[in-house]
Amino acid sequence: MPKQDHSLTFKTEVSRLDRYFKVTERGSNYSREIRGGFATFFAMSYIVVLNPLILAGADANGNELGFSRVAAVTALVAGIMTILMGAWARHPFAMATGLGVNAFVAITVATNPSLTWPDVMGLVVISGITMLILVLTGFRTAVFNAVPSSLKTAIVVGIGMFIALIGLVNAGFVRRIPDAAGTTVPVGLGSDGTLAGWPILVFVFGLLLTIALVVRKVKGAILIGIVASAILANILEIVFKIGPSFDAATGNVNPQGWSLVVPSLPEWKAPDLSLLGQVNVFGAFEHLGVTAALLLAFVILLSIFFDAMGTMVGLANEAGTVDKDGNIPDVDKVLLVDALGAIVGGAASTSSNQIYVESGAGIGEGARTGLASIVTGLLFIAAMFLTPLIYLVPFEAVAPALVVVGFMMVSQVGKIDWNDWGVAIPSFLTFVLMPFTYSIANGIGAGFIVFVFIRAIQGRAREVHPLMWVVAGAFVLFFGIGVIEQAVGI
Repeated sequence: MPKQDHSLTFKTEVSRLDRYFKVTERGSNYSREIRGGFATFFAMSYIVVLNPLILAGADANGNELGFSRVAAVTALVAGIMTILMGAWARHPFAMATGLGVNAFVAITVATNPSLTWPDVMGLVVISGITMLILVLTGFRTAVFNAVPSSLKTAIVVGIGMFIALIGLVNAGFVRRIPDAAGTTVPVGLGSDGTLAGWPILVFVFGLLLTIALVVRKVKGAILIGIVASAILANILEIVFKIGPSFDAATGNVNPQGWSLVVPSLPEWKAPDLSLLGQVNVFGAFEHLGVTAALLLAFVILLSIFFDAMGTMVGLANEAGTVDKDGNIPDVDKVLLVDALGAIVGGAASTSSNQIYVESGAGIGEGARTGLASIVTGLLFIAAMFLTPLIYLVPFEAVAPALVVVGFMMVSQVGKIDWNDWGVAIPSFLTFVLMPFTYSIANGIGAGFIVFVFIRAIQGRAREVHPLMWVVAGAFVLFFGIGVIEQAVGI
């Protein structure tokens, strides 16, 4: 009996893997995908710490979700959904709890005196199921195809500006000026107009290093920048005991401290997954009534619908995976996984999971396929058990990557047709309002409404796709939800 050639079998399997994920076809290789997966994880791992802080409040019964429990399910669901995105949809898009949605859920919905946390998460599940239906019926894909190309480019540019602002703000380089200052300027440089503190030094060092490596076209530039900055941050913390910018235990505020994650040494901890399944799908309808519950579900739906669509467009364009007609391969699979992220996130009490703009860090590192997402997802699963995967990398070490990736995305602004004011003005509003309002959905909504409005006053209303009229109308309701809630007594 002839011996089996194991090397030939291995090469065959590698070839199959290459064809399935289209690694060579998309101009990538395995090392780029692995580096990209790590870069994306480090860029968004902060959500495992931040999400429990956002969802920390008590519900109508005085019950809290608990920091450790939310952290565990946040990492678990992010890992599962990101792996699914990579293995099935085959794109380098990572998923985790959406920041806009979880803030709305925590601040607006969960503070309702009639709702418990299971009721609140039930609304998220309903929104996800609705979105899943919209994907299966082809509506969501049709909306994507109905958007003019210039507006799609504006979404890319807006996300680039947004992701850069996230990096600058979370690194403490740009900070909100308190209202007590009596100034009309909403943000300023550093603390009291000056740059001070070791964390800022880490950010500046990382930014200059990353820029230098990118300009010199060094392989692994973004990941090298993150790792080098993280090493510097850990050394500085060990030597100077800097601590956090805000200590929840004592209430102490230190403007020169680490913004969110304080670099720390390894710690093993078993995850508490008891929040899984703690959801009451129809609880909000029982306690608020059908009209009020539907309005809240509508706002959540619209936010996750367009946040995901905008992020997907921006990342796919940056990765160069769109075809000549601007279409994204396997877009239906991407949207299905995104819809499932809302359902699974709600069922796990971690809020809706969606595609993350920080995936751009991995794409900037060269990731082009779902292999990078699988790497990121596995790291999130590991993060449930191994704390240092999160705490060894403070946000100041990751922020430079987001700023550089933001530049890469904004560079596409030249593709907008600035001679046609019917798309130029809406495009401008789209990419300006994303960072200014800290919301992708807000920028898209304003752009869509103004696009339809201008085409109408130009006498070119027939050129507007019917779905754009529908979506613009939905956004009018979205922006007017405060007035509507007052009218129905929510």
